[in-house]
Amino acid sequence: MSDPMSPETTTPEITTLETTDNYIHDAAPPTAYRTKSKAQELAESFLPPIILGAGVLGFWYFISYVVLEESKRFLLRPPHEVLEVGVLNWDNFSEMLDGLLSSTRVALIGLAISIMIGFFLAMLMSQAKVVERAIFPYMVTLQAIPILAIVPMIGFWWGYGQTSRVVVCIIISLFPIIVNTLFGLQSADRAMHDLFTLHKASRFLRMRKLMFPAALPAVFAGLRISAGLSVIGAIVGDFFFGRGAIGIGQLLRRYASQLQGEELLTSVILSSLLGIVVFWTFGWLQNLVIGKWHDSSER
Repeated sequence: MSDPMSPETTTPEITTLETTDNYIHDAAPPTAYRTKSKAQELAESFLPPIILGAGVLGFWYFISYVVLEESKRFLLRPPHEVLEVGVLNWDNFSEMLDGLLSSTRVALIGLAISIMIGFFLAMLMSQAKVVERAIFPYMVTLQAIPILAIVPMIGFWWGYGQTSRVVVCIIISLFPIIVNTLFGLQSADRAMHDLFTLHKASRFLRMRKLMFPAALPAVFAGLRISAGLSVIGAIVGDFFFGRGAIGIGQLLRRYASQLQGEELLTSVILSSLLGIVVFWTFGWLQNLVIGKWHDSSER
């Protein structure tokens, strides 16, 4: 019977271990753990939108020069003419920037008022089910009313200046803030509620320490939606209420009535950029406030 500690017995084990160890060191790392170079990251970030943008420009030229006849080309001017007339012509571009600034001011005022009203109603509704049942149907009704149907009524009550434009922004952007904030306030952990009850915490302390921090992700989701809607409300209100400072909506109506295709397309692009900037701003604020601790930041 051989000794288990003899060289003949231990050598195969050592050889196997060395072979396995060499295999582990020589094997390539798994694909999921391979790091990408800076060039690859930049290419993956910027190439897809650049390629898609080039495709959109090509399709735009195709519509302007192939699909549309020359007599109807005012319906969609080619990109280089839009750039030349709408952007490089400083008189036209400065007028659009002034109108965009006016609409931005209206959108921010309307959004700020919507946030205050929405937070107040959502916190009120979160404290008692009977209050939620009383208020929520009217909020749904307000959201369901076509804004164009009440434009004459808004003008009759608040005139045809900046106040009516702010009212339109409030009506359009209020509902997402209420719904998302209420959902967030009601999503706090039930066990934590029991802990606060055990320590006899007041309603204000429960709201400040438990419910509102738990509601932040939903709150910012509602703010991002309402921010874009407030821009739409400002442009729609400016389109119909023509008194006071000239906004981008009035310029859109004028350019459309005078068949100024280049200026019209430039104004549409600037309006879209305003909505994107406002949306990204609230996304940046969301990452700044809750990005370090909320689980969704890791996805």
